[in-house]
Order: sequence, then structure tokens, then C-alpha cells
Amino acid sequence: MRNLGTGIGWRPEIAEAVERMPGIDWVEAVAENICPGHLPESLVRLRERGVTVVPHGVSLGLGGADRPAEAKLADLAARAEALGSPLVTEHIAFVRAGGALTASPLLEAGHLLPVPRTRDALDVLCENIRIAQDALPVPLAVENIAALICWPGEEMTEGQFLYDLVDRTGVRLLIDVANLHTNHVNRGEDPARALDELPVEAIAYVHVAGGFERDGVWHDSHAHAVPPAVLDVLAELASRVRPPGVLLERDENFPAPSELERELTAIRETVDKAAAAGVPAPTRPGPRPAATATGAADDGSASLVGTEADATDGGARQRVGLAQAALLSALVGGTPVPEGFDRTRLAVQARALAGKRADVVAKVAPELLEILTQGYRKAFLAYAQGHPMTDGYRRDALDFAAYLLFDGRLQDADVRRRLSEWWLERSGPAPLSQRPAARLVRATRRVLLRR
Repeated sequence: MRNLGTGIGWRPEIAEAVERMPGIDWVEAVAENICPGHLPESLVRLRERGVTVVPHGVSLGLGGADRPAEAKLADLAARAEALGSPLVTEHIAFVRAGGALTASPLLEAGHLLPVPRTRDALDVLCENIRIAQDALPVPLAVENIAALICWPGEEMTEGQFLYDLVDRTGVRLLIDVANLHTNHVNRGEDPARALDELPVEAIAYVHVAGGFERDGVWHDSHAHAVPPAVLDVLAELASRVRPPGVLLERDENFPAPSELERELTAIRETVDKAAAAGVPAPTRPGPRPAATATGAADDGSASLVGTEADATDGGARQRVGLAQAALLSALVGGTPVPEGFDRTRLAVQARALAGKRADVVAKVAPELLEILTQGYRKAFLAYAQGHPMTDGYRRDALDFAAYLLFDGRLQDADVRRRLSEWWLERSGPAPLSQRPAARLVRATRRVLLRR
């Protein structure tokens, strides 16, 4: 396993500070925010200095019921090649649901959602990861995610699920210790037990990040300082195996560079101290009991190993797809909560998803925030309640503007005029089409907006 060292998440807002930070061995950049043909100059300079850059994907949806999109895999491969990366990473999560497989509307979560720890979900995930591995020019590592909700009827612990995933695919692991802490608070899962069950030799690197607790729920915000509890989980991991790489994640609310450097120092010291005083790694679990024809293991426990046919014949994909579509529809579409889920936790998750959409749309289309000022967030959250995202954040921004304009929700004439101009400029063909039909559509829009 390649030794990466200590790194930090590269973000445009702190690019200059990252270049000047001492002791940065590598950086991680969000893959979807990088264009292979026009790499940010900061990343180019870092690479020229010998700093490793790892692309970190957020939109593949490897845990979803559909197979990974060829175009998205090709994009991720292109970024790895452009950056000369030794590996790429993604998440064990689903980000969309519905569509042809379930004969239901396609919905986008706009965030990472947990997959159920079941044999069906594991079969689908293993096949999706193999597809991704075949399409990528470098090894793939996948990350455990933070979760606010629990799936009913889960058949494995997180550690068992990851153990079997590695055993069946050979994929590497990106272990986020902040997410282990999040799941401890939100789902009552013991981080030490998860670490005991992990195949630690498969760890590619580790994420460390901050968050906050509100009303008994831990929010993995990536916008706060790393708390002692997360460093404690990092120490637990480092006492079992020294991770090949450790990375500090921060996505917003960036502090002074000196504060980031202090956090990096605390991370280094935590790993060094725990590794120096480390205890022997726990005994790895033995092979899973073989499943019988009825699905029960020989020792009487439930079998944890699926069969390849389950995923490839479509049965597992459809079952997983229906369950994920029902959950996502409840979260973003206001449909009834599926049986077995905690309604209170689903309500918290739904508010978090809507808030995330509002934040990202404001970054994708900052003009909306300038035009609507303090009324932006309230208006967007009202829109999000009945309008699920179906085609990414840029489309979401346009749909939100249309919702305000065509439903007569804007009383201020100047705000309406400015928003109309913004929407017309971005919703029409670019450059403006000279075709009569396109010109007619554009003229019709103008007439409707004047009314």
C-alpha cells in the first residue's frame, strides 16, 4: 500500500493557503469540480512540487440499484490520468433512485445516503464496484459514510459489511473516522467494534473531519474543528494499524490557515502516539459460514454472503431499487415514510437534504442569493418541499427561479425583473438560436414573464 503521509482536502477557497502549508504530503480534490483539460493552477503547482493529488468522487452512486454510468466512470478515469493519481476514491452510498428499473420518477438526493446492510445490497454494491474497477486506470478505494437514519431489517454490522465487500472485490477502503463517530452518536454503533471487524490491511487512507451535535443528533458538517471524540477514534484505528495516509477534510467556514495547521499537527501527533503505544491488532474474523440452499448458514446464523446470480439476474437490483426509491421519495418528495423507519429521524434527514440543496444551489448560482438576498433560503426551502431534484444542481437553480416567476410569488417588481433576466439568459439556447421555433419559445417566455 502506497504511503501517502499527511494531507488536506484541496478546495479553491484555501488553495493559496494549502500551497504555503508546511508538511503537506498530498491533497484530495473533489473529482466533479475538476476539468481534466483545465486543471486549477494551484493543483498544477502542487503536482510540480511532487505533491500527490487524489480525485475524490461524490456522484457515482456505487451503492445505488443501477449500474454505474459509463460517462461518469470515464470522467473519473480522465481526472485520475490528468492528475497522475495513484488511486481514486468514491463512497459506499446511493445518490439517486427511481427510473426505469422501478418504473418510477428518477430522483436525485443531492447528498450521500446509506445503503442497507443486507445481502441484496452487498451483491449489487460488489457488482457495481467490479464495473468501476474495470473502467478505472488506477485502484479504487471506497468510503464509509455518515448516516442519520437506520434501515430496518439490516443483516450485518458495518464492519461485517465492509469485510465481505473487500473479501469479494479486493477494493480498498477509505475509512472516515468522523463518520464512525457520527454513526456512534446517531445509530448507537461502537466505533471500536467496527474497527475490530475491519480488514485493516485494506485501508488506503483515512479521513478526519469536524461536525457538531444538536438535539442528540451529530451533523457531519465538515465546517467545524475536529473534536476530541473524532481524534479518539483516529487513535483507536492507529493503535491497530498505522494508516498509509491521513487527510483533514474541511468544506466550508474555513478558519485561518494557522488553525488548519494546528489541526493537522494534532492529527499527526494522535497517529504517532497511538502507533507508538499500539496494541496487537485484533484477530481477524474467520471465513463466513457457508450458506445452505435455504439461505441459512451451517452454524444456524443468517448467511452474510450473497451469490453473484442475485445481482446479475436483476432480482437483487430491483429489490434494492424499490426500497431506495421509496426512501428517497419520502425524503425529498413528501410521500409516506416506508415501514420500519424512524419518522423523526427521517424528518431530520429531509431537512438536512433540503438545506444542503439550498447551500449548493447558492454556490452554483450565486446570483440568486444576490437577487433574493435574505429571502433566498426561506423561498428555496419552500420550493424544495414539493419539487424534488431530478437533474443536478444547475437545473435545480433554473427550476427554482421558474417556480418563483411563474407562480407569482415575487411581489417586488425590481426583484422580479432581475430574476426574469437571469432566468431568460440561462434557460435559453447558448448562443441564442436563430431557429424560428427556438425564437418563438423564447418570445413566449418573455410574454409570460411580463404578465
